[in-house]
Amino acid sequence: MPAPNEITVTQLARLVGTPAAPVIVDLRTDEDFAADPDLVPTAFRHPFDAIADLVPRLADLPVVVYCQKGRKLSQGAMAILRTHGVAAEVLEGGHFAWRDSGEMRVPAASLTPRDASGSTVWVTRHRPKIDRMACPWLIRRFVDPAARFLFVPPADVLMVAERFSATPFDVEEVFWSHRGERCTFDTMLDEFGLDSAPLARLATIVRGADTNRLDLAPQSAGLLAASLGLSRMYRDDIAQIEAGMLLYDAFYRWARDASDEQHDWPQPSAGA
Repeated sequence: MPAPNEITVTQLARLVGTPAAPVIVDLRTDEDFAADPDLVPTAFRHPFDAIADLVPRLADLPVVVYCQKGRKLSQGAMAILRTHGVAAEVLEGGHFAWRDSGEMRVPAASLTPRDASGSTVWVTRHRPKIDRMACPWLIRRFVDPAARFLFVPPADVLMVAERFSATPFDVEEVFWSHRGERCTFDTMLDEFGLDSAPLARLATIVRGADTNRLDLAPQSAGLLAASLGLSRMYRDDIAQIEAGMLLYDAFYRWARDASDEQHDWPQPSAGA
């Protein structure tokens, strides 16, 4: 049973990938991190002895901190944050417990550079539909919740990427794009090490909708219709992406928790 102000691996894993996920801070020393350079999804690294510097950023947010074993570095940092009014918890067992549980981990080497504010910046073609909405959802829910997305005319993507130090995605001849019959969403799952049955199920739906292979999953047609509807509802790409987050949140929770559930109408009568 976890101690007060601790959260178990199982409890945290249920929150990761959802809007209710806490901010996750990796406090491991450089030596410990170098020996195992993977991160809990959405976690960012910060020196344990400078934890108070994060107080303005973490105010009013749920926070989980972890070190190698969830002991002195985590407990001390959690206690300091709580003196500043931050609702911080320690991951029970730390990085070792997460790693040994088999939960998804993101290789640090796969992460793109962050700007001065600590956010990753991505750029793609304007007027997003399916893959260009699915990828921002995936990044914000499993990699970098603070990620920013730039939407520009197709001919300008690579030039904007160069001038504004942004990572291009879902355009031809870049790293983060389609590979064969697989979508950019598939590429990101592979490169970020996000290997789970719910995400694989969602990837099939995205692939079917994005490549007009609606036979891949019966849900692909629904995702296509909803995506096209959103594109007609919003002229502003950023507003459309924000609305699309809820759409993909719903598809993910279906893929994770409700894919076996059926719904029938009318209900059988009592005398039937």
